[in-house]
Amino acid sequence: MKEDRHPKWYPEARVICACGNTWVTGSTVPEIRTDVCSACHPFYTGEQRIVDTEGQVDRFLKRLKAREERLAVFEARQKERDVTSLPVTELELGSRYEKALAEAGLATIGQVVELLKQGDDALLAIKGFGLKALIDLKRRLRARGFEIAAEQEA
Repeated sequence: MKEDRHPKWYPEARVICACGNTWVTGSTVPEIRTDVCSACHPFYTGEQRIVDTEGQVDRFLKRLKAREERLAVFEARQKERDVTSLPVTELELGSRYEKALAEAGLATIGQVVELLKQGDDALLAIKGFGLKALIDLKRRLRARGFEIAAEQEA
């Protein structure tokens, strides 16, 4: 064997685990430090713990918590918004139909929904508000989260 070609061999190299377990083995370095060994690894011990040396699990849990908080704030804002108090123009039915509803005294979405609960005929009785407008109105109300009974379908 040629000299200075191979690294120095330490037949009594000491391995030290983070859990405190130590043993001796052969190696090219005199001391080896490790985070996990067979005495503390979850696969061998059967205990459910997460081995996280780089903090990846903590970062993931922080992101998950932040996401849940953002969702909670978003849902609270959605509940705070009262859709029924919005003007009829928010439904974007078209100026002709919006004008017909305004002339009938229906300025908010809540008023239109209340009239719709009386039946389709109540809305169809409004001058200038026909079947096509009724279908568009129901479609837009469903998109806003209102439930329209099936028997009221035109």
